[in-house]
Amino acid sequence: MTATATLTDITWSMGDGGSVVCHGASTPYNSSYGRRPSPDCGYTYTKSGDYTVTATSHWQVAWSGIGQSGVIPLQFTSTAQVTEAELQAIGQR
Repeated sequence: MTATATLTDITWSMGDGGSVVCHGASTPYNSSYGRRPSPDCGYTYTKSGDYTVTATSHWQVAWSGIGQSGVIPLQFTSTAQVTEAELQAIGQR
């Protein structure tokens, strides 16, 4: 028997009323990107604060064995607390 799982998308509920759907696994963040937007999936908070972020991943598992085959849809949900903050400094001479 064989089975292959493929991530189709992730739905992110950002905790501030906004959401975003990312197709596939998206591009991992790299610090060299700086403040540029994500090349394929991103979100920008408009206010600092503490947010409860929920990610729901959707998968398709294709299987075959003993002369049979099929596709099983699966989803997994995880929640995390994040703090979005902006720090500004004012210099005086």
